[in-house]
Amino acid sequence: MILDLDIGNTLSKWRLKDADSSEIRSRGAVWTREEWRPGADIPDLDVVESVRISSVARKAVLAQTVALLRDRVGAVHVARSVPEALGVTNGYEEPGRLGVDRWMGVLAGYQLAGGCCSVDCGSAITMDFVLPGGRHLGGYILPGLRLMKESLKLGTRNVAIDPDSEADELLEPGVRTVEAVNHGIYMAAVSAVNRVYSEVCDQQGVALPLLVTGGDARVVSRGIQAPHAIWPDMVYGGLEACFPLTAAERAGRMSGAPTVPRPVTLEKIRAGLAFSMLL
Repeated sequence: MILDLDIGNTLSKWRLKDADSSEIRSRGAVWTREEWRPGADIPDLDVVESVRISSVARKAVLAQTVALLRDRVGAVHVARSVPEALGVTNGYEEPGRLGVDRWMGVLAGYQLAGGCCSVDCGSAITMDFVLPGGRHLGGYILPGLRLMKESLKLGTRNVAIDPDSEADELLEPGVRTVEAVNHGIYMAAVSAVNRVYSEVCDQQGVALPLLVTGGDARVVSRGIQAPHAIWPDMVYGGLEACFPLTAAERAGRMSGAPTVPRPVTLEKIRAGLAFSMLL
């Protein structure tokens, strides 16, 4: 078995993948912590042959995790943000300072769609752009839905936005404080994603495919106007592309990769931008 780990600042997601069939056998999540110990909430390491890790947690958390796994597992692969990989040139002035989860998303998106915009809706909402030739432009970091709600300190943080809510409903004025907060932060998030995507496509003269991942991907995606695909395993896809361990991965097939929708034309993007500026 292959254990894939996506260690975030608050949540660590994992999945077990069959090394022979490339099938996903199980998956789960635990709270990120300083001391990562085997228990009921993590997979049985006795069946694991190799581990791949993407981590944005503190260095101490990653070091402790790697030490534990290397004591139990034969091969441990740790992803790093580097100046160039898999045909993509990192757009950061200091490439190592780009969050590795963002870098994994960029690499996965490029392998799947060529140039693209990758959007990760987690604690923060990140947007990264890579052009068809492989030049990563850099990106944007916005506060995520939960972070925006916590910043308001109005006692509504524990009432989450229903991911099955329709976008039209979430964009209406709230008639209770919790609704006003939820609808306000939703409006801020989706408006920012829509505007940033359109502005960058306009500036670069290219209509890019758009891929969305992260814990709040389902709800945010309902308000994204451009054609897009949700890819829950996009960070894992980057790990597969960087460290291919199965026959399917070596052939370039990434687990759970969606069908990429054709983007609208650049002319329509520019017309939408022009209209919004008149309002």
